Amino acid sequence: MSEWWTYRAEDFLLFSPRVYWRMFELHNATLWPLHVVTLATGLLIILLIAWRPETWARWIALILAILWIFVGWSFLWSRYATINWAAAYIAPGFFVEGALLLASSLLDGLAFDRRRPAGWIGYLILGFAIAGQPLLAPLQGRGWAASEVFGIAPDPMAIATLGVVLLARGRLLPWLLPIPVLWCLMSGMTLATMGEPQAWAPYGAVALTAMAWIWTIIRQRGSLPAA
Repeated sequence: MSEWWTYRAEDFLLFSPRVYWRMFELHNATLWPLHVVTLATGLLIILLIAWRPETWARWIALILAILWIFVGWSFLWSRYATINWAAAYIAPGFFVEGALLLASSLLDGLAFDRRRPAGWIGYLILGFAIAGQPLLAPLQGRGWAASEVFGIAPDPMAIATLGVVLLARGRLLPWLLPIPVLWCLMSGMTLATMGEPQAWAPYGAVALTAMAWIWTIIRQRGSLPAA
């Protein structure tokens, strides 16, 4: 038996890149044309935050709650778990995030403050999750059939939520961050282990979120002059 230190990270993968991306193709084929609805919903979220955030904050949180639960069930529990047994244990985390967002909606625990410096980074992350993430598959030669779409796949769902959190304020915000961050880190590790260049997407979203969050804390403590 080989010594444990001779193993590489890819030795622990339960699937090949081909199987992984084929999973997205099957998932997209099963749910099409729901993608049109979820993409339109994502664009609507951006418009509502930019236009009348004080009026629609409760509904934005509710929409995100429904989508987190849906992605947790339809993708992680029903599909990803068929090639990765750990997904069945991760799916409840998506249900918890959905419950937290639902609580934010019911308790009016979410409000939007676009004037904060972190807000612009939030818009950038949110915009990428909705409009940029689906382009990665065709840009890397996998075709549109394997695209990861907001409200359908977990990566754009988690990345978009990070963007929304950066645009928001409220007492529940610290509770809304850990699960999207953890998923992005786990997904980034999986993609990096497979040698996929797009690992930078979830990693980059976490890095930008951390930078914006730290910057906001520093400003609130008055350590830096106002811009």
